[in-house]
Amino acid sequence: MDRRTTLLPAAELLGWWAALAVLWLVLISTVDPLELAVGAGAAAVGALAARAARRAVTDR
Repeated sequence: MDRRTTLLPAAELLGWWAALAVLWLVLISTVDPLELAVGAGAAAVGALAARAARRAVTDR
């Protein structure tokens, strides 16, 4: 497998995850370990959904 085909999806997921995690941190009122864990998990699910949605629209 080509390195590019592995790194591009990973970079896209990481970018979506970072953006969604920052959004979560901006919107919560208290930052404690449980909130960080929930935010990281929610951001991961959101990143997977965003990548899947983008692929459904662009990769035909």
